[in-house]
Amino acid sequence: MTRLSRTALAITSTAVAVSMLAGCGGGGGEGSGAAGDNTLTYLEPQTWNTLYPPSGGFYPNGGVINNITDRLVYQNPSTLEFEPWIATDWEQNDDATEYTFTLREGVTYSDGSPLDAENVVKNFDLFGLGDTDRALPVSEAINNYDHGEVVDENTVKFFFSAPAPGFLQATSTINSGLLSNDTLDRDSQGFGPGSATEIVGSGPFVVADEQVGTELTLEARDDYDWAPPSLEHQGAAAIDGVQFIVTAEDSVRVGSVTSGQADIARQIAAPDEPQFEAEGVELLAAPTNGVTNSLSLRIGHTPFDDIRVRQALIAGIDREEIVDQLFTDSYPLATGILASTALGYTDTSEYYEYDPDEAARLLDEAGWELGSDGIRVKDGEKLHVTFNEALPQPRSKEVVTLIQEQLGELGFEIELFAGDQAAQDEARLDADTIQVYHSMVGRSDYDVLKSQLSGENRNALLNLDVASGEYVDEELESLLDRIASVPTPEARQEASAAAQQHIAENAYALPLFEEPQVFGLRSGVQGFATESIGRPSFYQVTLGE
Repeated sequence: MTRLSRTALAITSTAVAVSMLAGCGGGGGEGSGAAGDNTLTYLEPQTWNTLYPPSGGFYPNGGVINNITDRLVYQNPSTLEFEPWIATDWEQNDDATEYTFTLREGVTYSDGSPLDAENVVKNFDLFGLGDTDRALPVSEAINNYDHGEVVDENTVKFFFSAPAPGFLQATSTINSGLLSNDTLDRDSQGFGPGSATEIVGSGPFVVADEQVGTELTLEARDDYDWAPPSLEHQGAAAIDGVQFIVTAEDSVRVGSVTSGQADIARQIAAPDEPQFEAEGVELLAAPTNGVTNSLSLRIGHTPFDDIRVRQALIAGIDREEIVDQLFTDSYPLATGILASTALGYTDTSEYYEYDPDEAARLLDEAGWELGSDGIRVKDGEKLHVTFNEALPQPRSKEVVTLIQEQLGELGFEIELFAGDQAAQDEARLDADTIQVYHSMVGRSDYDVLKSQLSGENRNALLNLDVASGEYVDEELESLLDRIASVPTPEARQEASAAAQQHIAENAYALPLFEEPQVFGLRSGVQGFATESIGRPSFYQVTLGE
C-alpha cells in the first residue's frame, strides 16, 4: 500500500483524510521514498488534460511532459542561457529564417525506436504546422514555420517564411518535447486522459500506470544516458520513479508533506507557507519568467470598449492590499505585464497607481451614474462585469472577492464565473460570459507577450473577434508580431518595450503580481529543481531521511 492512498485523497473531510494518510505509513529514508521504495510521491492540485506538447502549457500537463520528454536544447533555469541537450550544436542565419541542428547519436525512445533526424523533422513539422484533421494545434512557441529537412542521419535544418528569432528558445520548452514516430501519429484524443501509458518520449521517465483523474506513475528508464551535459548527474535517474497523486485540497497537500507522508507538493498556498519554516521541510518558490498574474480586459466588449472604464477599473483596484492580505514575499508586486525576471521586461508601474477618486471621476465622465442600490447605470444597463476563476492560479477566487469589495465601492457589480476547468476553458473566449480574464503565462522568451495577447495565440484581450476575423486594435497585433519577427535580441527588446507601453497607455491589462510556482518539500528530498518557468524536474532527485 502506498503511503498516500487513493482512498484517503478522495475523502472530502480534511481531518479524516489526514488521519488516513497517517495510517498508510511513515517517512521515507534512503532507498525508501514516500511510496515505500525509492519512488517519490508528488502531490498535484489538478489533473492533467493532454500530453500533446504544444498544448502542454497547463502546469499539470507540463509536470508530466517535462519528465518523459527531452528537447533539442536545454535552457539553463538559472542563467536562461542555451546549452546542448539532444542537439550538440546549432547555428542560424542572420535573419533567423534558417536553423541547423546537429543531433546527439545513440538516443532512443522508450519503445526502442531511434531519435534521429527524420524523427526530429516529423516532430517539428507537426508542432510548427499543426494538423486540423486530428485537432492538433500549432505550438504557440513556434512562429512562421515552413518546413524541416533531413540533411543527414544526425543533422536537421528548419526553414521559416519570416524571421523566427524565438525558435531556438522554443526548442527548449516542453511545448517541443520530442516524441516517437508512432506517438506523433495519434489524434488529439489519443493524447488525452486514459492514453498516458501510450505516449512515448525519450526522457528519463516513462508513464507506467494511469488512474484517470487521480494518479499517474512514472518509472525511471535504466538505459537513459543523454541528459544535458551541464547537469552534475548523468545516466539513469537517481530515483526509481515518481507517483503523481491529484490532491485538490490545500490542507491535505500541506499536511502530507509536513508530516513526512509525501515528498513534494505543488502550489503551496500563501497562508500555508509558514508551516514550511519548521525543521524537516522547506519551500521552493520558482520564478515563471513570463507574463505576470494579470487581469486582461476584453477591449471590444461593453463596458471595456471605453478606455475611461478600463482606466477606472485599474485605478480602482488596490493591488498592494491584494498582495499584502492574500500573499507573501514569494509574490512580488508586479511592475509591468512582464515579470521583472522576464526577457523584454519594461517597468510600466506608473500606469497602475491606486486612485479611487480618479476612478470615480472617469466613470462619471463616461456616463455611468450611481443608482439607488449603489451600482452604476448607463442607458438602463448596470455596470456589471464578470471575472473568470483562474483555477491554475493561486487564490484566484480570493483575489476576485477582494476586487469585488474594492470596485463595489465605486459602483461596479462584480460577478465571479464559477465552474471546473472544462467550464472555464469553454467560457474563456466568450466576451459575453467573461469580461475580465484572470491568467498568466510562463515562458522565458520575448515571445511570451505574443503568446498571451496575440489573436493567433491565447487572445487574452479578445483583440481578435473570431467570428468576424477583425481586430479591435490592429496596431497592438502588429506590435506583437514584430516581437516574434525581428531577428536580433536588441530589436526584440525594443519591440517588446513598445508593445508593453502600448498596452499600459491603453489600459488593456492590470498586472497584479509576479507569480511563482511554490513547492513544499521534505528536507530529505535533495536535487529537486524546476525548468526555466517552474515545472518540476525529477531527474536529479535523491531521497534521504
